[in-house]
Amino acid sequence: MRYSQLRAFHHVAVHGGFSAAAAALHQTQPALSDQVKRLEQDHDVLLFSRDGRRVRLTPAGEDLLLLTRQYFEVEDRIASHLQQARAAVTGTLRIVADSALHVTDALGAFRARHPDVFVRLTTGNSQQVLAALRNYDAEIGILGSLDPAPDLDCRDLGETPIVAIVARGFLPPGTVSLSLSDLRQMPLVFRETGSRTRAALETAARSAGARLTPVIEVEGREAMREVVASGAGIGFVSEAELGYDPRIERVPLSGMSLAMTETLVNLSMRRDLPVIRAFLREIDGAS
Repeated sequence: MRYSQLRAFHHVAVHGGFSAAAAALHQTQPALSDQVKRLEQDHDVLLFSRDGRRVRLTPAGEDLLLLTRQYFEVEDRIASHLQQARAAVTGTLRIVADSALHVTDALGAFRARHPDVFVRLTTGNSQQVLAALRNYDAEIGILGSLDPAPDLDCRDLGETPIVAIVARGFLPPGTVSLSLSDLRQMPLVFRETGSRTRAALETAARSAGARLTPVIEVEGREAMREVVASGAGIGFVSEAELGYDPRIERVPLSGMSLAMTETLVNLSMRRDLPVIRAFLREIDGAS
């Protein structure tokens, strides 16, 4: 196994094809193809399925890509270490969050201190956040009520209550809170399975001997917000994620102590990555 073969495979996988990878490496496509072919032959494994000019990773190729991502990231960290300890932080910081509201202050301070870092912020539920971290598709994750895991570093960002949200005028005048018995008689809008907010609500209902059944299930917080704003039912969010929407009003939940603990997460084995270290310093400074 040669370094050039691994590098060829890695770039073909990352760039989605031999032509793009050859351009990125400033090599000819036949030379790159030959390196990948030799890697497959030497180890008697098929890493790509080929259909004309299109290539797709086989299961063995997907497993190897995760390893080469780690391999070349360590290589980058070694190069960074061998340069100078206080070199300017550069590159890309990818954050996947269940709500961007939890990191906006730290993100502003981070960008002011490290203007050469490109930040990509996307949203997802808890399962998507953890998958992105473990697949090396993100450096930082933000999610609610995380159970400890040996491969993760976690920082508590604080706790906020879960509240109901409804379209203005949806509830009878004078309604100041909603109980479990109230909710059982009303149309409920739930997030997809995997949402920690939904899981917390369903657990509290089961503990009280009740069952809450949604009439609408949507994927994503924004979709849920739009459905609720249309007057189709009652949704649920962490109060920190509520934001401002003139179409929607917040209603406390009575008889239930429901809260979301927001957690910042990164892979333990990547904690020394410069962009991760730099962002965590901003988080620690803001807390």
